[in-house]
Amino acid sequence: MSVDFRTSLQNYFAAWNATTGPDDLAKAVAVAFTEDTAYTDPVADVRGHAEVTEMIAGAHTQFPGFEFRLAGEPDGHHDIVRFHWELVSLTDGSAPIAGFDVATVATDGRVSSLKGFLDRLPGA
Repeated sequence: MSVDFRTSLQNYFAAWNATTGPDDLAKAVAVAFTEDTAYTDPVADVRGHAEVTEMIAGAHTQFPGFEFRLAGEPDGHHDIVRFHWELVSLTDGSAPIAGFDVATVATDGRVSSLKGFLDRLPGA
């Protein structure tokens, strides 16, 4: 199976950065994640579009004026990709939070499961 990880990750970050309203966020989540997606990181353990949308909306509320960005090159094989990311301030370019994720990508290019890890947190 050949997976286009670049497109998958573009859609993934588009979902995380969809801040123009709840409808646009829900649509971006549907493009990036399978209906039965499983997303687990140190602060979340959610399933499906509604829960992923709620989680992302919570991040927007907690970190206004920030966007998630890919950091470095993704590394993938078969249907699995790992990648580093940063949460970057649009005001000053600082990135107080960073981590890496390992995602399984379905044949349609959407994320079907993700395990996330936090590498950098403020005050840690």
